[in-house]
Amino acid sequence: MINGAMQIERAALDRLMPMHLWISGKGHIESAGSTLRKAFGAKTLVGGRFFDLFEVRRPGGVFTVEDMRRHDGARLQIVPKDPCEVQGLRGVAVGLPKCGGVLVNLSFGIGVIEAVSAHRLTDADFAATDLAMELLYVVEAKTAVTEELRQLNLRLQGARDAAEEQALTDTLTGLRNRRALDATMSIWIDRKVPFGLMHIDLDYFKAVNDTLGHAAGDHVLCEVAKTLLSVTRAGDTVARVGGDEFVIVFRDLTDPTKLSGIADRVVAQLSEPSIFQGAVCRISASIGITISTDYGQPSADKMLSDADEALYACKNAGRGQAKLFRGVDADQRHR
Repeated sequence: MINGAMQIERAALDRLMPMHLWISGKGHIESAGSTLRKAFGAKTLVGGRFFDLFEVRRPGGVFTVEDMRRHDGARLQIVPKDPCEVQGLRGVAVGLPKCGGVLVNLSFGIGVIEAVSAHRLTDADFAATDLAMELLYVVEAKTAVTEELRQLNLRLQGARDAAEEQALTDTLTGLRNRRALDATMSIWIDRKVPFGLMHIDLDYFKAVNDTLGHAAGDHVLCEVAKTLLSVTRAGDTVARVGGDEFVIVFRDLTDPTKLSGIADRVVAQLSEPSIFQGAVCRISASIGITISTDYGQPSADKMLSDADEALYACKNAGRGQAKLFRGVDADQRHR
């Protein structure tokens, strides 16, 4: 200490403040901290004129070293004039009475994360008292926890979706189940979406189960599912609603001729024998058809009940056929 003024070697100053700038009274940078030099790369800081390289954004009106001295101890916001990876700096300046200059101690502020990544800075590039690295550890830990929570939420959502899908699926055939059918019809009726409905009951299926066993019966049910899917479109719903009962709802298909044609094709295909472990499995199908537009106010229960009535009319007429339900409303509609 000389005449009350403290002196410090530049190397020691660099260790204490690796983000410092020592600016002479004429505005030249006499010394720059090692971390600043590393961040600015090939750009020469030492020897350059501070106000040629930087702009003081806050406080306003700082254009000379004397202006900085007047704001002794005030917080500064400083940005490089030339585009570079250092977006902005914050710091504080104190006047140096002996030389008329200022000593500025800077930090990356909220840009420290980007700066560390861009310039490959390490703990050694910061002052021992700087909490920048601790901040980075906290951010990294938070990022890791956030990502783990995101992955956990994705897994939980996937498990939830899978559980919901399983709850709506017939485990043997992979078709929709009764719960899914009820939900679909309820939505379509509420939204006034027209649709045709087929209730399909397998003829002679019990004989297959009794004579060839349940494995053969399961084989037949899966083959029936393939046949029904083959006559439907992406927006239609095929459901297994009982042991050997199926329902198809055809969205936006209400033409009785087209529906009857599809039903006849299903009857013909299901009448073809299938082979299971060398044994011949023979069934047929009876189908009842209803159309939502035949009802003033469609009801899922009413449509299923009427389709069931038409189906049993098929069975009473000899099985292996399809019939369109003809109620009072339907008879008037199709006259």
